[in-house]
Amino acid sequence: MRRFEYHRADTLEQASRLLTDLGDDTFLFNGGTDLLVEIRERLRRVRNVVDIKQIPGLSDITYDETRGLTFGALVTVGRLERLALVRQRYPNLYAAFASLGSIQVRNRATVVGNVCRASPSADTIPPLIADGAFIHIYSRTNMRVVPLAEFFTGPGKTVLAKGEIVTGITVPPASDNSGKAYLKHGRRKAMELSTVGVAVSLTMENGLCNDIRIALGAVGATVLRAPEAEAMLRGTSLDAAIVKSAANRAMEECAPISNVRASADYRRDMVGVLTGRAIKQALEAFA
Repeated sequence: MRRFEYHRADTLEQASRLLTDLGDDTFLFNGGTDLLVEIRERLRRVRNVVDIKQIPGLSDITYDETRGLTFGALVTVGRLERLALVRQRYPNLYAAFASLGSIQVRNRATVVGNVCRASPSADTIPPLIADGAFIHIYSRTNMRVVPLAEFFTGPGKTVLAKGEIVTGITVPPASDNSGKAYLKHGRRKAMELSTVGVAVSLTMENGLCNDIRIALGAVGATVLRAPEAEAMLRGTSLDAAIVKSAANRAMEECAPISNVRASADYRRDMVGVLTGRAIKQALEAFA
């Protein structure tokens, strides 16, 4: 492992200053499940590591019916996975958390870390985008809140400016007339990166789809929405025929590539399959 300098920040202001002053080869240390592996394998040039685990408030989890679920940057995947609230109100998030890595990884890795990695195949991002989540960003001169769907600019790239730190994520409240699902397809059932991931969050009113969001993972440079497929489904009863047509439209809206895990054509086909299944699973909340 390459040598690096270790710094511990006790406040957000101190962490931001260190990120700014120490240069481009400076990275935050939180869960470390990606960072330490990349340092060891010499995949990332790191001269300075800033530990933020002692900063107060970043481990908090709150929920209320108005604002929804908010969790800080230090909250691990495993901690959220074990919350009854998440299982009951956000089954799509629960499915994503439970499918991420191993138990050991989930007990160390943070959701914010997984999001900030900005991988198109990340498990946590599709359901968060489908739920309309917001990300909270701190700098020494400003605090801003950004829709998660607008946070990513490319593989491994985000809107974060130098010195900015993500402090947490807010997921809007889950209403009683909502249905949610996340389906992941990979080459094996556990400890696998997503070949395709599809998240659906919908609401029904008087037997008709009032609103729906479909988020597609691992089939573009960032996690994608499927706005044309969503538009086809709004105002309908989500019968089998319209769901199939919308799933086919979602296939046309994605932009997959071929790599060692799957061909572009296979990924596109799986978008159709998983979109239809995810909508059907989300509708089970109303059965």
